[in-house]
Amino acid sequence: MASYDYDLLVIGAGPGGYVGAIRASQLGMKTAIVERDKPGGVCLNVGCIPSKALIHQAELYHSIHALEAMGVAVDKKGFNYRTVFKKSREAADRLSRGVQSLIKKNKIELIAGEAKLTGAHEVSVGGKKISAKFVMIATGSRPKEIPGYEFDEELVLSSTGALMLEKLPKELLILGAGYIGMEFAHVMSTFGVKVTVVEMLDQILPLSDKEAVEVLYKDFHKRGIVMMTGTKATGLKKAKSGVELSVETKDGKKETLKADKLLVAVGRTPNTEGLGLDAVGVKTEKGYIIAGDYYRTSVESIFAVGDCVPSLALAHVASKEAEIAVEHMAGKHAEKRLPAELVPAAIYTEPQLASFGPTEAELKEKKTPYEKAVFPYRGAGKSVAIEQPEGLVKILFDPKTHEILAAHIAGSTATELIHEILLAKKAELLPEDIATMVHAHPTLSEAVMEGARTVEGWAIHF
Repeated sequence: MASYDYDLLVIGAGPGGYVGAIRASQLGMKTAIVERDKPGGVCLNVGCIPSKALIHQAELYHSIHALEAMGVAVDKKGFNYRTVFKKSREAADRLSRGVQSLIKKNKIELIAGEAKLTGAHEVSVGGKKISAKFVMIATGSRPKEIPGYEFDEELVLSSTGALMLEKLPKELLILGAGYIGMEFAHVMSTFGVKVTVVEMLDQILPLSDKEAVEVLYKDFHKRGIVMMTGTKATGLKKAKSGVELSVETKDGKKETLKADKLLVAVGRTPNTEGLGLDAVGVKTEKGYIIAGDYYRTSVESIFAVGDCVPSLALAHVASKEAEIAVEHMAGKHAEKRLPAELVPAAIYTEPQLASFGPTEAELKEKKTPYEKAVFPYRGAGKSVAIEQPEGLVKILFDPKTHEILAAHIAGSTATELIHEILLAKKAELLPEDIATMVHAHPTLSEAVMEGARTVEGWAIHF
């Protein structure tokens, strides 16, 4: 039997890599992680965590309006965005140190450097060969660049560059109305930046349910955020004073938009270059690593999870995929893959959007029989009490069995509320089980209960 330095060697210490490594250690596997930067990956260092810290600070700033409505005088002259930036970095740094502590606590060796596969069971780091029974690639992704709109992080920003701003622009153009673009639109607009979003498709947040998105669109429109959907960028000019973006609408109207900076948020690209994948026979397609059941690649001893494989590019997806892969390596019973219909999506704008499963449009396209139940937030007394009445809970269900097919929530704390319906879906419960469960009053979760009651045809407050 071959002797290896480790049972598992993980490449990348992001939410896929470090979670997989910790689970492997818990299962008795001798484990190491190779990381070229800070533990925590993009999500923790320049993604989910610092962006949510910015969103939190933006919401605190927005609360000034509520204080003023109560007669409290607030002097905004002392506001300095650099303080907001520093708080976001403090949150990221604190959690990165926390991940390092978890790695150490679980007796996982953290190896600094860049890894390159040199065999089915071997990796080279800085010229040193390291062997392992299994290798798991969890190298994540980076902001996608498109020709003509390359990042310089001065005038043309990636999401990373936008997070690192220490001074606010007066005007910001955002190319791409996905969740990254719209979260930045929310933050920047709240802090007083004039924001224009350009989206080639006909809807902002094009992967989200149209009815839920309308709640967000109306709120953003009231706040003065310009959203140009069905509009493509046709050229970019840079000058000392800022940027000029040429655009064309689907009806042929051409326009030039000017701003201090442009944020390009059109997706992400997998970090798979320089790993030596071809040399050891790991199959790829369009830069993504192809992974089958248990996230095993075309090489039996090598697994891949997270953004470097063609699945949903979400931190919690990477973590769960890593757990599935590692449990399989350890001989534990594990599901073969993470079912996409059980993955929650969360968009941290205000109002928030959260969902799982297909959109109504997707069900129509696939000709899947369904019915829908929609309950408005304002029917839950708590939403009115906290001055957040705009929103909805939408449940898509099978007309005959009432099996939950999907759910979409728009409104305050939607990203927390979605999990009750998702748990019911995973546990194979029916809306009736939510509808008949006592919910505390007053809470926003009552909107979920009433949404389930709407499925059964006996909502009380609507």
